Amino acid sequence: MIHITLPDGSKKSFEKGITPMDVAKSISEGLARNVISASFNGMKVETVTPLTTDGSLVLYTWKDDEGKAAFWHSSAHVLAQAIEELFPGAKLTIGPAIENGFYYDVDFGEHTVSEKDFKTIENKMLEIARGKHDFKMRSASKDEALSLYKDNEFKTELIKNLEDGTITFCDHSTFTDLCRGGHIPNTGIIKAVKVLSVAGAYWRGDENKPQLTRVYGISFPKQKELTEYLQLLEEAKKRDHRKLGKELELFTFSQKVGQGLPLWLPKGAALRERLENFLKTAQKKAGYEMVVTPHIGQKELYVTSGHYAKYGEDSFQPIHTPKEDEEFLLKPMNCPHHCEIYKSSQWSYKDLPKRFAEFGTVYRYEQSGELHGLTRVRGFTQDDAHLFCTPEQLDKEFKDVIDLVLYVFGSLGFENFTAQVSVRDPENPDKYIGDVSNWEKAEQAIINAAKDKGLDYVIETGEAAFYGPKLDFMVKDALGRRWQLGTIQVDYNLPERFDLTYKGSDNEMHRPVMIHRAPFGSMERFVALLLEHTGGNFPIWLMPIQVKILSLSEKYEKYSEKVLNLLENHEIRALVDHRNETIGKKIREAEMEKHPYMLIIGEQEKNENKVTVRKHGGQDLGMISTEDFAKIIKEDINKTLKSF
Repeated sequence: MIHITLPDGSKKSFEKGITPMDVAKSISEGLARNVISASFNGMKVETVTPLTTDGSLVLYTWKDDEGKAAFWHSSAHVLAQAIEELFPGAKLTIGPAIENGFYYDVDFGEHTVSEKDFKTIENKMLEIARGKHDFKMRSASKDEALSLYKDNEFKTELIKNLEDGTITFCDHSTFTDLCRGGHIPNTGIIKAVKVLSVAGAYWRGDENKPQLTRVYGISFPKQKELTEYLQLLEEAKKRDHRKLGKELELFTFSQKVGQGLPLWLPKGAALRERLENFLKTAQKKAGYEMVVTPHIGQKELYVTSGHYAKYGEDSFQPIHTPKEDEEFLLKPMNCPHHCEIYKSSQWSYKDLPKRFAEFGTVYRYEQSGELHGLTRVRGFTQDDAHLFCTPEQLDKEFKDVIDLVLYVFGSLGFENFTAQVSVRDPENPDKYIGDVSNWEKAEQAIINAAKDKGLDYVIETGEAAFYGPKLDFMVKDALGRRWQLGTIQVDYNLPERFDLTYKGSDNEMHRPVMIHRAPFGSMERFVALLLEHTGGNFPIWLMPIQVKILSLSEKYEKYSEKVLNLLENHEIRALVDHRNETIGKKIREAEMEKHPYMLIIGEQEKNENKVTVRKHGGQDLGMISTEDFAKIIKEDINKTLKSF
């Protein structure tokens, strides 16, 4: 007999060789009908894998992320089979599940694939799925695997890097593929598929290697779910920050300036300034001090911090000066500079914590194929701050930073989020710098703070920064998509590497603990996320123009200017549209520009010293005094802009 522990802590005894599906059936037939994947002792297994030892079993359905991953990974196999049958001679490479769906990278050889082929591929996938073919795993020797793929240099390269005895294949229908496992029971569970797009992709992400065609797809167990997803995609297209950024005249890009280097237009620059001032005001109340650091630093600075080892070879190349052997780098992170600011003075425990904040621009060389609007750029500004505190102050300081992040979220309408404690992967110690004991202390400090603050959090192994663990906030936007937004990190390593000290109450020198934090993350990515979350309808306190004044004709220009002046006296941002256009056209354009309020001014409004108020979206609030309207605006701002 073996003993199986279930997620609720209960234990069941079974005959050796029981499968996860058998365990599901022993619990209920309903569960068995819905189980599509499983893990045993933390490892992905098939639902028909024989279990031969004691262990912990988790059963997954479509509702679980792990279940979706298995569903989409299995669908990638079906896509690969369809491609192999439709495009003879195509060479398959890899096909993983991704956050939404899956892809397969293919060398199509003499074939070209475009949108006109999507329906044919989808039909073939559904034909295969309807066969209800079981997914079956089997082991193979290295020689057998190499022989199978002797004409596929991509699979051969993968196999050569595998150890004999660890190689497995997955078979279904007439198709086989090199695979580690993690599938749904059979293809029949796949009821709806959609090929979404094709794109170029370098083999193994290396631009020096062959370019392949990446075919993206998604699948569902019900047609209704695919229909809903496609409707969501259409809404996402309308909210695409690149489209809205252009329409709202916020930012642009120039090939002459360079890929991934955004240019902020006047309205976008004003938006950024309001965001910065919003955070600066909160930071000042929280005891932060603003600093400014250069865009470059000597190479030695980043060698000391460890950033050169992590970013150097894959980032912008060194800047050489006329002086021999003198090298500078574009700044990849602000923290080394802030360490040097701390080090410029000698501190006592009475001086701590020190909280240095900066909106600092940094540079990373991203591959051109990975650049995407404002979400993936080569130059971006972080709302960075670094706190230096005693070990005794760490808990309070970390919790205070959590409060600041929650204030930012609340004021900008991000209410649906979870927290992720990102810790190191103990199996890959070379990915990280620093002493193991320091890592353990830092990880425990973050977990304790998350617990004490009552955050809904999960622990993710292997997601830590190279110098320390972190608390990431995962936000769901209005379309249900998850974004990483805001991060807080505990770091014992950089104080060590930069030899940072303070004099303790015992008159001995001690190491401070360092906290890295960025509620926005980067201004570029944050604005992109905010655009897509709100559809460009920002909270009213953030809008570039809060009120558009629309005069019916030039006869009312003088009164319109009087209304404008009164609103400006109330610190309300307004603009008069004096153009000789119809009022209908002015309203339509103001709606497209997403101004929260429109004030329509004609003969009656002028005579009664009032304004007719129209809200964005078409709601008519009638005719009221300008003073009463100013109160409405103030109330709207107070509803959205939280106190800190």
